[in-house]
Amino acid sequence: MTKVAESYLNAEVGLRSWLLTTDHKRIALLYFASITFFFFVGGIAATLIRIELITPGPTLGSPDVYNRLFTMHGIIMVWFFLIPSIPTTMGNFMIPLMIGARDLAFPRLNLLSWYFFIAGGLLTIAALLFGGVDTGWTFYEPYSTFYANGYVILAVLGIFVSGFSSVLTGLNFIVTTHKLRAPGLTWYRLPVFVWSTYATSLILVLATPVLAMTLILLLVERVFHVGIFSPQLGGDPLLFQHLFWFYSHPAVYIMILPSMGVISEVVPVFSRRPLYGYTFVVWCSIAIAAIGFLVWGHHMFVAGQALYASLAFSLLSYLVAVPSAIKVFNWIATMHNGWIRFEAPMLFAFGFIGLFTLGGLTGLFLAALAVDVHVTDTYFVVAHFHYIMVGGAVMGYFAGLHYWWPKITGRLYSQFWSRCAAILAFFGFNLTFFPQFILGYLGMPRRYQSYPPEFQVWHVLSSAGASILAVGYALPLFYLWFSILRGKRASANPWNATGLEWATPSPPPPYNFARTPTVVEPPYHYHRGEAVMQAERG
Repeated sequence: MTKVAESYLNAEVGLRSWLLTTDHKRIALLYFASITFFFFVGGIAATLIRIELITPGPTLGSPDVYNRLFTMHGIIMVWFFLIPSIPTTMGNFMIPLMIGARDLAFPRLNLLSWYFFIAGGLLTIAALLFGGVDTGWTFYEPYSTFYANGYVILAVLGIFVSGFSSVLTGLNFIVTTHKLRAPGLTWYRLPVFVWSTYATSLILVLATPVLAMTLILLLVERVFHVGIFSPQLGGDPLLFQHLFWFYSHPAVYIMILPSMGVISEVVPVFSRRPLYGYTFVVWCSIAIAAIGFLVWGHHMFVAGQALYASLAFSLLSYLVAVPSAIKVFNWIATMHNGWIRFEAPMLFAFGFIGLFTLGGLTGLFLAALAVDVHVTDTYFVVAHFHYIMVGGAVMGYFAGLHYWWPKITGRLYSQFWSRCAAILAFFGFNLTFFPQFILGYLGMPRRYQSYPPEFQVWHVLSSAGASILAVGYALPLFYLWFSILRGKRASANPWNATGLEWATPSPPPPYNFARTPTVVEPPYHYHRGEAVMQAERG
């Protein structure tokens, strides 16, 4: 009988060994399971929304029910899937492997961050089960204080508690990147995924406390009627918007920067070429994180802020597009004259580049004051947001999941079904959300259950696309699970890639490396299409 090599999966057994583990790889899998659950909860809400909007009048319930549906969808998807999706899963699993470390700097804090995440998620789910929230995911004032009749306090507490998870995760990654790199792994030899996660961690640590303070002030006002944001009590509702968007626009880059890091890993591997302009890509990640803190006011062009402030935020919004565009050009240049292989990770990467580019271009429309006045609070904004957050972040998530799945599980998945999933997700997404650009331009406001009959054809197209998109998102659940049960065993480096994570067995042992590797080559070192390993072999 062939002896099964020891890995992090079989080193310990039993539920207790998982719930009390400090192994970064096991904690990553706990996060994988958690965010998958929240993804499908948010997806069910999205499905009900699209069914409701097939007809111009009410279909599933009252306008209040519809308000609670889109609020549930937004809260769950933003705070319990999109923000934690890549950092807590692939970041947790891969960062120590990519830098030659045995674990993160603070393993117990890593486990604690998962428990905070679960506690926050359960509080939020409880709020939804008890009757939901009707404020929208932004909790705008004074509605949230005086007029909302849902479980606002419980939902806000859930988001507040989950913020501790974000801060602890970001702090752990920052310290790990600074202190635990292998010998020879200088800053300019780090994989771009590590740089992107590092930039994301800076945003998590700096921005999340602002959201926490804002939510606490909202609770104080709602419970004790202290005048902070509500005009009825002498407060200022614009203050809430400034504080909320000071966090929430950098949060956009919390969602998208890790996906950019994933694409920067996938494109060189499946093009068999070094990443073009490595230094530019690295510093563009830092630039996006920094400038992202300066553009929150473009969400408030029609809220009543000063015209000169709006002009400044408009210019800064154009500026933040520059480093994003540089990354896109560098990915395309990397593929030029490459030996491109159309494996599933690369197809998802193609999807990311196309959808993110279109989402970014429509962001320039919203950065223009005159255009924004016309399309604010319409479906144009909904489409733009989803092209970036879903078309970008979720495509990047699936690209990374398919790229590192053999390393995580030690199993290979079906290339046929994975390619089908990537293609269905791309076309289904465009059919879902591109009609919404047209709806928004024609004046269809968002968050409305009923609409004029002339808009129905676009909503029907959007709902049809959503059904295709749902199939594309559900397929991986089946063939990845099948790969765990029946899939072929993966070699240590099935993609013939560079990088330290591919120098360990698949799945990795509990200690990651038998001995600490020494890095002697830059990342993405491909010579005539062949990978040159980054580290000396032990």
